[in-house]
Amino acid sequence: MKPPKIQKAITPHPKPVYGWVIFIISVLFVFYKYILEVSPSIMTKQLMSEFKLDAAVVGHVAASYYYAYTIMQIPGGLLIDTFGPRKTTTVGLLCCALGALLFGYSQNVFLMASSRFLIGIGATFAILNIFKINSNWFPAHKFALLAGLTLSLGILGAVFGQAPLSHLINFIGWRQSFIDLAIFGFIFSAIFFLVVRDKPHHPAYDVTPPTQGKVKLSVALLHTIKRGQTWVLSIYSGLSFAPVLSFAGLWGVAFIEAKYHVDRTTASFLTSLVFIGFAVGAPLFGWYSSFIGKRKPVMFWGTLIAFILLTLAIYLPPIPFFLYAILQFFIGFSISAFLLSFSVIHEINVPLMTATAIAIMNTLNALFGAITDPLIGWFLDLTKHTPLQDGTPTFSLNDYHLSFAIMPLYLLICVILLKFIKETNCIQTVQDKP
Repeated sequence: MKPPKIQKAITPHPKPVYGWVIFIISVLFVFYKYILEVSPSIMTKQLMSEFKLDAAVVGHVAASYYYAYTIMQIPGGLLIDTFGPRKTTTVGLLCCALGALLFGYSQNVFLMASSRFLIGIGATFAILNIFKINSNWFPAHKFALLAGLTLSLGILGAVFGQAPLSHLINFIGWRQSFIDLAIFGFIFSAIFFLVVRDKPHHPAYDVTPPTQGKVKLSVALLHTIKRGQTWVLSIYSGLSFAPVLSFAGLWGVAFIEAKYHVDRTTASFLTSLVFIGFAVGAPLFGWYSSFIGKRKPVMFWGTLIAFILLTLAIYLPPIPFFLYAILQFFIGFSISAFLLSFSVIHEINVPLMTATAIAIMNTLNALFGAITDPLIGWFLDLTKHTPLQDGTPTFSLNDYHLSFAIMPLYLLICVILLKFIKETNCIQTVQDKP
C-alpha cells in the first residue's frame, strides 16, 4: 500500500524569484566544479611531456581530486545538514579557488596532486549545497526536475572544461588559465556568501513536508545509513557515472586522437558532446519520470541504451565523423537517466537528511571515479607496445580497446542492480519507520 501524500499549505514567498536567484548562483558553483574536475583531460599530454610522467601517474594526479571528494562527502553532508549550506559552501568555494591557484604554480607532481586534492575538498560542497537548496526552497514534487536541471546546467562546466578551455590553454597556457580560474573563484565566493540564504526566513514559507514530531539528526542519520536501498542506489550511481568521467573526462580525448587521427581540440569537441547530451537528457528524464510517476523504467532503459552505445563507441571501427559525433551525444543523453537515483535517494529518506543521503551516494560516485581513472591508466601502461615519442608514452587503438573494457562492464552491472532497487512512485518519505 502506498503511503499517503502529505499536503501542506505554503504561503507564497514575498520575493518569489529569490529562490531561483539562489538556485542559479548555486548552479554556477556546480559549473565551476565541473570545469576544474575535467580540466586535466585537456592537459594530459602537456603534463606527461613537461613533467616526464607516465599515464598511471597522470591518472593518479587527476584522481587526487576524487580521493578528497570521496573522503569529504559524508562529513560535508553532515556539515550542510547541521550548519546550513551558506557558510559551509563558501568555505568550499575558497578551497577550490586556492587549489586552482596552487595548481597553476605547481612545479612538481606532489604539488599538482596536493592542489587537486584541495580542489576536491572544496568541490564536495557544490552538489550537496544545491540539492539542499532545492530541498529547502522548492516543493518536493519539483525535486527530480530541479535535480536534472541542476546537473544539466552544471555539466555545461564540463563542456567548458573541454573544447573552449582547450582554446584558452592554447592561447595563454595551462598555468595562466588556472590562475584566472582561481581569481574567479575568490570573487565568486564573496558573492555567494552575500546573496545565498539557507532557507526561507519565516516558517510560513517553509516548503519542507511536515513530520509527526521532531526528527533528531542523529536518529535520521542512523536510519539513512542502515537503509539497504541507500547503498544499492549509491553503487548503481557510482558505476553509472564512472564511465562518463573516465571516457569524456580524462581518457576519451587521447582515445579519439588515436582512433580518428585528429588534433586535441577536435577530439575535445567530440568528448564534450557526451556532456552536452547529458545536459539535454537530465531535465527531460527528471520531468518525464515525475510525469509518469515512476523512476525505475526510465533508469533501466537509459542505462541499457548507454551500455550499448558506449560499447559501440569504443569497439566499432572508425565510422563517419558526424555519425560518431551523434553517437557521443546519445551516450551522454541516455546515461543521464541515472540522475534519477538522486531523486530516489531523496525520496526514501527524510528531508532533514537530504545532503547526507546524497553525500553517501556521492561518496560511491567519487570512489569509483578515483579507482577507475588510474586503473585505466595502469591497464594502458601494462598493454602498451608502442615506443615513447619525445619521452611521452603513446598507445595504440588496441591498447585502448583492452583498457576501456571495464567501462561498458560497469554499465552492464548497473542494469542488473536495478532489479534490486525499489520503485518510490515519486513519493517523498516524511517519517522514518521505527
